[in-house]
Amino acid sequence: MKKLLLASCFLALAPAAFAQTSPAETAAVKKTITTFFDGMRKGDSAMVRSTLAPGVVLHTIMSRNGAVQTGTEKAAEFLKLVGTPHKEVYDERISFEQVLIDANLASVWTPYQFYVGPKFSHCGYNSFQLVKFTEGWKIVHIIDTRRKEGCK
Repeated sequence: MKKLLLASCFLALAPAAFAQTSPAETAAVKKTITTFFDGMRKGDSAMVRSTLAPGVVLHTIMSRNGAVQTGTEKAAEFLKLVGTPHKEVYDERISFEQVLIDANLASVWTPYQFYVGPKFSHCGYNSFQLVKFTEGWKIVHIIDTRRKEGCK
C-alpha cells in the first residue's frame, strides 16, 4: 500500500517537474515578445517579422452588439500596417503574467493596454504560442481580446 501511495505521489508531481524551465529560457521567450512590441512602436516591420514563424496565425476576439466574434488578420497585412509610415506610435504596453514552457513549446499570457500616440485605444489580454526553432523562439499564434472598459 505504501508503494502505491508513493507511486501515486510521484506521478502527480511528475508533470510539474517536466514543465520546469530555466530562467534563461523564460527570458528568451520574453525577449521574442518584447522585440515584437518594440518593432511595433518603432514602425519596423522587419523587426516584427523577425519574431514570427512562417504561417503565423493572428486572431482577435471582440464583442459587437453583444455578440462574440473572432477575426483573423493576415500576417502580411499586419506587417504592412506596422511598417507603413504613420504619425502616432502604436504602443502596446504589456506585462508578463504567465510564461509556461515545455520543451520547444511556450505559452504566454499578457494583459495589455494599447495606445495610439498618447491616446488610450483599448485593452485586453494576449495569448501567445511560441515554438523554439533552430534560430530561437518564434511566435506561431497570437489571440487577443479587445475592449475599452474594465482594463487593468
